[in-house]
Amino acid sequence: MSGESPFLPDASATMEVSPQAVAKWIHLPVDQRPRLIDCREEDELAICQIAGNEWYPLGLFPGVREKLLARNERGVVVYCHHGVRSLRATHFLRSIGVGNAFSMQGGIEAWSQRIDPEMPRY
Repeated sequence: MSGESPFLPDASATMEVSPQAVAKWIHLPVDQRPRLIDCREEDELAICQIAGNEWYPLGLFPGVREKLLARNERGVVVYCHHGVRSLRATHFLRSIGVGNAFSMQGGIEAWSQRIDPEMPRY
């Protein structure tokens, strides 16, 4: 459950969080906000990324399981390009016990449209 984070919705009600919600806390110090994980590939990361993210490509999630299980008290938000891979990542995280994991709806594409129009798009 995400009851420990004032920034995230009820995990039993949804698996997604809006880019607008993420924008409200992204500039807080890392130890005061949910983790933000970019699950895209390296070539996508080189084009654009949201500052303060941790990078773990979705295909590597099983191999970095212990890292993914750490420091989740304030919740986890995963993003990708459009929100499809991050939703799969959220399912994976919840399946290994990270109950307060969420996907950023619409991915970095939605972020670039709604939050940071200067961000390069692809």
